[in-house]
Amino acid sequence: MKRIVRSPGSATIINAIATGFGSAFGIGLDIVCEARTANDSIRCSNDVGADNSLMEICVEKVFDYYNINKDEFGISLNTKSTLPMASGLSSSSASSNAIVKATSSIVSEEFDLKPLDDLEIINMAIDASLDAGVTITGSFDDATASYFGGVVVTDNRNREFIIKEKMDERTILIYMPNFYSKSGDSNPDRMKLLAPLVETAFDFAKQRNYFKALNLNGLIYSATLGFDSTIAIDALEAGAVASGLSGTGSSFVAVVDDNSIDEVVEAWSSYEGRVIKTNVDNVGCILME
Repeated sequence: MKRIVRSPGSATIINAIATGFGSAFGIGLDIVCEARTANDSIRCSNDVGADNSLMEICVEKVFDYYNINKDEFGISLNTKSTLPMASGLSSSSASSNAIVKATSSIVSEEFDLKPLDDLEIINMAIDASLDAGVTITGSFDDATASYFGGVVVTDNRNREFIIKEKMDERTILIYMPNFYSKSGDSNPDRMKLLAPLVETAFDFAKQRNYFKALNLNGLIYSATLGFDSTIAIDALEAGAVASGLSGTGSSFVAVVDDNSIDEVVEAWSSYEGRVIKTNVDNVGCILME
């Protein structure tokens, strides 16, 4: 039996580390997971050279939920990604969503068991990410933006939605510098010092002023984490609708109209790195086969 699941990444509107409340939206870069049944054990591989611990934990959680003995039933997983790793674009959320969805689909059909519903998949994927140490807050905002697509505004501590809706179709530009940031290297206590400012940005998000929220959040976290906020300001000066740091970096995103794409790309050409062109994703995590 085989399952193929595609799960997009997401970009930050509000980083939840400071306050526990966050917001994110789906983007067109993704991770595709191919899962196949095997005689026994769990075999994982990926195309980016990442550690397989998160993949294995995701499968183990599905097996534990269904009381499956991995010595008697196995699964083989491979993921392919267009998402840059450790860049603030929710690669771990996309990966865990895809793996849990693919694995649970196979196991539930193979043993004629009740499939997991959407929120059960998301919560299991979040728990796996926490156990693997690849998230600080659990990233309910990132996980749900990845899983459902569109834009979400969330209470991460209680894993609840405040807003979940489709987002206007937009072109998204991503600036990727020639270095990477690991969320585990970030200092949550330092970020929480700026909670009152982040709360102001979050108020914009709750009012659906997503672009104002993204701009302000980006400036706050860039200053806190030591990133160059000029990158975002240059994009805005070149005509971007919004621009800011995504996650804890190192990527910056810019929301652009068709008539400002070239200008923003040109503005970012003076920085070392590369620019990726993608789009808002309103589809989310889907079973392709």
